[in-house]
Amino acid sequence: MLTKFRSFLKDESGATAIEYGLIAALVSVAAIVALSALGNSLEAIFNIVAVKLTGACTAAGGTGC
Repeated sequence: MLTKFRSFLKDESGATAIEYGLIAALVSVAAIVALSALGNSLEAIFNIVAVKLTGACTAAGGTGC
């Protein structure tokens, strides 16, 4: 019985799983922050492109602009 208790105390497999879980959580938070910042920049770029395309279409006399 004592040897089983000692082996239980030395078992570190659960600690490894927790460490991987913490790393995955940290990577997820970093990805969310990065994509949020990138999303705002992309939205601004697409708005500029949309305005320029609408202006070009209107200047060319397009009816479906």
